[in-house]
Amino acid sequence: MPGRFDLGLEDLSGILGDEPPYRTRQVWRSLHLGREPSEMTDLPQRLRSRLSEALVAGLRPVTTSVNADGDTTKWLWALHDGARVETVLMAYPSGRVTVCVSTQAGCAMACSFCATGQAGFERQLTPGEIVEQVIRAGRSSVTGRVSNVVFMGMGEPLANYGATWAAIERLHGDVGISARHLTVSTVGIVPGILRLAEERLPVNLAVSLHAANDALRDSMVPVNRRYPLAALIGACQAWVASRNRRLSFEWALIDGVNDRPTDATQLAALARPLAAHVNLIPLNPTPGYLTRGTPPLGVRNFRDRLVAAGVNATVRRNRGTDIGAACGQLAAVDLLVGPGDQAGQPPPAGAALTE
Repeated sequence: MPGRFDLGLEDLSGILGDEPPYRTRQVWRSLHLGREPSEMTDLPQRLRSRLSEALVAGLRPVTTSVNADGDTTKWLWALHDGARVETVLMAYPSGRVTVCVSTQAGCAMACSFCATGQAGFERQLTPGEIVEQVIRAGRSSVTGRVSNVVFMGMGEPLANYGATWAAIERLHGDVGISARHLTVSTVGIVPGILRLAEERLPVNLAVSLHAANDALRDSMVPVNRRYPLAALIGACQAWVASRNRRLSFEWALIDGVNDRPTDATQLAALARPLAAHVNLIPLNPTPGYLTRGTPPLGVRNFRDRLVAAGVNATVRRNRGTDIGAACGQLAAVDLLVGPGDQAGQPPPAGAALTE
């Protein structure tokens, strides 16, 4: 049965029956503000009761996990057909609240170091299932409303382009999040990047690069065999020219794999002409990839080489590693594996709350 956010205005009008036409837009607005039907006190009680029965949730919470610092929350959701996805909310001292959403159950990109890619692909998410992640996560925030959404959870957003873009339009138009606070991440789906360059909303683009030569990237990010670096960089150039926005490159630093001086030199040669910002992320541990992330000194040295080469580079702080919520760790399983753990053992910190 479709969840409430997979219904359109016509569907909602049909549920409301002979109610005045303005009720449809009223209920639609309330849903996108995160209100449950029972909380819509501007509606008659009889109507609230009817809507509570008709407007079912598309996501059922299985597990909610909070990290040791209390600033990162991860939800494991069950969908109507039993598929599972995860969503992460991150709160910052500045008051910014960011939700990281999934666009697919699983992922077909098969990146070797990513837990989602290790699990394989199950199915595409619908626009409503993507939007509902933001709404449900936002209801839990005690520090403020959701200000930013990053399409960096499970799945490749540009491999589910139609649903991803429909969700973006809903988040912008109905939830009220600025397009400049919406970021789409991709491993390098060239046709999707070119389509994104022509869209009306100026969303941000982050490319998960991880290697700056084809031989290494072929082994780390298999889609590179279909869209090699020359094609990917060409699409990035088109996006920058069309959007006049700063492009980001994501780079998971892996000890002895892509953190060498030659890697920094090759990355700088790609990033500098595009004026791209490089986000360096020490690799987070996953059960299916045993190589460790670059140690702190190596991370600093890599960043310094990029900066010396004229590249704007920052090191992203790992958040939620202890609950399996950090970049590359989302696997949609009940058991969480943290740093130093072995599969089958509980995480070392954080609270996992089964609902």
